[in-house]
Amino acid sequence: MNILQALFFPPEQPGGVSSMVPYITEKFNKRGWDMELFSLPRRVRGKGTEPVTFNTFDWTRYAGNPIVDKYIQTYKDYVWWTKLRIRKSYDLIHAHHPIAALAIKEVFPDTAVIVTVHSSYEGELLLNGKIEGGGPEQLFLTSIYGEMEARLDQILTVSNSFKGYISEFIQDPDRIGVIPNGYDEKRFRPISHENEVAQLITVCRLVPAKGLETLLQACAMLKERGHPFVLHIIGDGPSRTELEELAKELNLYEEIIFYGYMLHPEEFMPFFDIFVLPSKAEAFGSVFAEAALCLLALVGTNVGGVAEQIENGRNGLLVESGDAPALSQALEKVVVDPTYRYQLARAASEKAKKSYSLNRVIRQLRGVYERYGK
Repeated sequence: MNILQALFFPPEQPGGVSSMVPYITEKFNKRGWDMELFSLPRRVRGKGTEPVTFNTFDWTRYAGNPIVDKYIQTYKDYVWWTKLRIRKSYDLIHAHHPIAALAIKEVFPDTAVIVTVHSSYEGELLLNGKIEGGGPEQLFLTSIYGEMEARLDQILTVSNSFKGYISEFIQDPDRIGVIPNGYDEKRFRPISHENEVAQLITVCRLVPAKGLETLLQACAMLKERGHPFVLHIIGDGPSRTELEELAKELNLYEEIIFYGYMLHPEEFMPFFDIFVLPSKAEAFGSVFAEAALCLLALVGTNVGGVAEQIENGRNGLLVESGDAPALSQALEKVVVDPTYRYQLARAASEKAKKSYSLNRVIRQLRGVYERYGK
């Protein structure tokens, strides 16, 4: 079967989706499937000019809004780039972003197109304070789910929690399948080590939605109680300067290292002890599974797909989003007790290997592909 994997970001760009799909493609190719990748390069902007029409709603009532206009222009660019670069037909196309899915379907109307929705763009904008709830941006972006339902052959997502969210915006929620992300264990090599001082690590884009201000507040409380630690922050984003200033205000700057963006943090992660990320929302939370496979103890928030990965007290610790005192207490448990954090890390690793194996994803996707492919 000849299949196209249509990404939004190129594979070398940051993000769990862009880094995971090439491994899926490689696995299928080794099994004799004909599969290739396609994406919209960063340099392609403002090229598309064809008018955009959706079947289920009139997007032009939102025209003039900067976020909506940028979304529509990106859609036009994806159509333009697809027509320019793709000269062959496919038995099936698997897209990994709403823009990629709908644009590809416009170019290949007679080809089966399925989409995996990995995250909520409108949710991210809301949490990062870029839009207001109920505003035109949210109404436009949530209408896209109905358009996908009408035009695409299958909608997939990465957690039951996120399926529940999308279900509010479509007619038939039973059409949504759930295939959690998967990871090639060979990429993750736990390393035996003994750190005299507990080493905490977080990996994320530095934006308000990740809750890092809560993490810094929790760490300040941890320091006040006399527990030594080092927090390593891998990632970059618009909140970096603000977070660095907050670290100084909280007298934490000596305990924190800001690294900036790193392409393969899984190569760095095994040398640490505790992974912590107090997100305000996560469709899945790929980095938790990656940290588990690196044999780190997990501390997260009771949101979305994170809560589906972590059973509090068994394979990690969960606290409510925004609760700095509770997060500080959870961190204290794993900072002061190496045996306990190892027990949590071992349980998390075992679950990740069982539940988030890339081979499991391959089996599930193969069933979907055989159902919809020519």
